Amino acid sequence: MLAFLEDLKNKHHKRVFGAREILKYIGPGLIVTVGFIDPGNWASNLAAGSSFGYSLLWMVTLSTLMLIVLQHNVAHLGIATGLCLSEAARAHLPRRVSAPLLWSAMAASVSTSLAEILGGALALQMLFGVPVKLGAVMTTGLVLYLLLSNTYRRLEKWIIGFVSLIGLSFIYELKLAPVDWGSAAAGWVTPALPDGAMLVVMSVLGAVVMPHNLFLHSEIIQSRQWNLEDEAVIKKQLKYEFADTLLSMLIGWAINSAMIIMAAATFFSAGTPVGELGQAADMLTPLLGRASSVVFALALLFSGIASSVTSGMAGGSIFAGIYGEPLNLKDSHSRLGLLISLLAALLLIFFISDPFKALIISQMALSVQLPFTIFLQVYLTSSKKVMGRHANPPWTLFVLLCIGLAVTFFNFKLLASLL
Repeated sequence: MLAFLEDLKNKHHKRVFGAREILKYIGPGLIVTVGFIDPGNWASNLAAGSSFGYSLLWMVTLSTLMLIVLQHNVAHLGIATGLCLSEAARAHLPRRVSAPLLWSAMAASVSTSLAEILGGALALQMLFGVPVKLGAVMTTGLVLYLLLSNTYRRLEKWIIGFVSLIGLSFIYELKLAPVDWGSAAAGWVTPALPDGAMLVVMSVLGAVVMPHNLFLHSEIIQSRQWNLEDEAVIKKQLKYEFADTLLSMLIGWAINSAMIIMAAATFFSAGTPVGELGQAADMLTPLLGRASSVVFALALLFSGIASSVTSGMAGGSIFAGIYGEPLNLKDSHSRLGLLISLLAALLLIFFISDPFKALIISQMALSVQLPFTIFLQVYLTSSKKVMGRHANPPWTLFVLLCIGLAVTFFNFKLLASLL
């Protein structure tokens, strides 16, 4: 009997320890998640839902499945090698190849930061009547303070808090909206491409599968230096990392879906396409009540601040990698990279006349750069020279190539539709 009780006690301790172990590794994925529930996503999702109803929900599902595979794969690079994507490109590719790739990724980081800062500025305008350009300066100043005065761990806690508040905000909005859940369920799994939807489809793709997030995830993972442990520890981290990535990406899928569903249930049903975020907030008041527009604006503010932090971190990581260095916010190259990402975006905002259209175009620009980052990642993670025994097996390589080719196909479709 004593032996049985002792065995039961040991099993209980193992379960508790296992749960605590998993919780230790939750964080990197959620930092990435905030990047694809950013203001650019808001613009893309509101355009999708208000103009095409529930019919483009399938693109969120497809993009999220792609994202799970890509983020899990790039995290393997960081865990197995101790290098982020930018450092690995610098170390394992000729400079004539790595330099243009990484500079194009920097341009994508600027495009991302533009959307994030602009979203925060628009939220301040909705809530307090602050002019957009002044709001952009205020948002950028707060983000720079958060980045330059906090460590990774503190930033993780801030961002997890922001993600939680954004999620709760959309749960509240959906409770108020008259959702047709049957149409939503069909939209999630039924591919459709209505006339005139190609630009919105590409912006949704670029808003979910984002180049800077692939660089950022590998950076955050490698900063923990798990590659310095033995093989058994590395395998355990790879397993727990997948749990973190899967949970985080599903949260992002749910929030992005909620944006489209809310827009479909309110604006599309009323026959009113949304042309700007401020218009969306104003239109929610007569449809769902004053509280709904305030919650909408607050969630947008949280989204703008949190995603600006992650885009700045990504810019710092990419720029430091050009010099063969990891992200270190006390190092001059890392600081210069985050300043380029954020301040160049802030400067561009002063020349924008249509903020909502700028948000859509910024997400489309990300989707155009995305194939270059994907094929860079596929090459590095499939190389035994880079990854050793953790190089992609044939089936993983096949899936990654299919994703890269699909993204490239969508880009050609976009260019064809524009021409």
